[in-house]
Amino acid sequence: MKKNKIVFLTGTRADFGKMKSLIEIVQTTQIFEMHIFATGMHMDNKFGYTVREIEKCGYQNIYKFINHDSGAAMDITLSRTIEGFANYVRLIQPDLIVVHGDRIEALAGATVGALNNVLVAHIEGGELSGTVDELIRHAVSKLSHTHFVANEDAKARLMQMGEISESVFVIGSPDIDAMKRETLPSIKEVKAYYEVPFDNYAISMFHPVTTEFNNMSEYAEEYVQALDECGRNFIVIYPNNDYGSDFILAQIRKLEGNDRFRIFPSVRFEAFLSMMENALFIAGNSSAGIREAPIYGVPTVNVGTRQNGRTRNANIIHTGYGKKEILQGIKKALSLQLEPISLFGDGNSDELFKKIILQDSFWDTCKQKTFSNSISVY
Repeated sequence: MKKNKIVFLTGTRADFGKMKSLIEIVQTTQIFEMHIFATGMHMDNKFGYTVREIEKCGYQNIYKFINHDSGAAMDITLSRTIEGFANYVRLIQPDLIVVHGDRIEALAGATVGALNNVLVAHIEGGELSGTVDELIRHAVSKLSHTHFVANEDAKARLMQMGEISESVFVIGSPDIDAMKRETLPSIKEVKAYYEVPFDNYAISMFHPVTTEFNNMSEYAEEYVQALDECGRNFIVIYPNNDYGSDFILAQIRKLEGNDRFRIFPSVRFEAFLSMMENALFIAGNSSAGIREAPIYGVPTVNVGTRQNGRTRNANIIHTGYGKKEILQGIKKALSLQLEPISLFGDGNSDELFKKIILQDSFWDTCKQKTFSNSISVY
């Protein structure tokens, strides 16, 4: 009996962590042939060469592809990824391509699938990302045939975009699968491995906003000065590799040698979850502060516009880019006593995903998409 081939495309430490439970449950079913196409930040030494973390999981069929160099713009990187992935798809002839989120690697994967008549599944479509990520996420959704979303709000947005209800499956956010498992390493183990000396600390993750490139140098300087002046210990994790990341890295390097900061290009996903669960707060503009931190009841100081339009709740303190505002936000975060909040599923996304892909009807999904007019726009 022929096994359906499923390829997961991953370009960052973040999307790999979010898809990992789905990858593992596909592998354990033993009725699918599982492949991983690793590219993007995974292949960049500057950002930790995180493809090693994928390899350490013991997965078979990992294909590594370098899609960018130090000077590549996002559009050039997109074109390289499309070419590299198209050649790979012709080689292995998958039955399903699984992409996640709002990165250009996901856009490349969905484009190749759509143009080669290969079924595409988009994980966590229907979200509001802010900046250029918003455009990419919705473009990926329109190029995808099926959608595995975090909640009913996301499903409703996809249906507003003309996606048919039968192609949208609410499974929750897959990273919560890992967050709620007792197999996470203890904070004692994590601190020992990463040589974190602090009893109390906060986490910093600050990414470039591509639509605000001309101001990112100034914003990064204000942000890092606020971290330094607040007097707290920080675990600092490098930004992603979007246009403008060099401005942020230049400011982060000013913290090297400061005993209150431990700086990492990347941290293994499960270790990061343990760090976050035990943090005083998370600062910056990462989606981890919007989606994951509230699940642990950890406050977030969300800086700037990158997460505009996303979930708002009492755990999240929104500030501008100015140092004074950020310091005020940190002060408020340290005063909060919060309960965990979960808006993105119950931690069983992998089981729900498995149940769906085991159905013959899923594999019979029509690749000739139609636009649904079930929701009036007037």
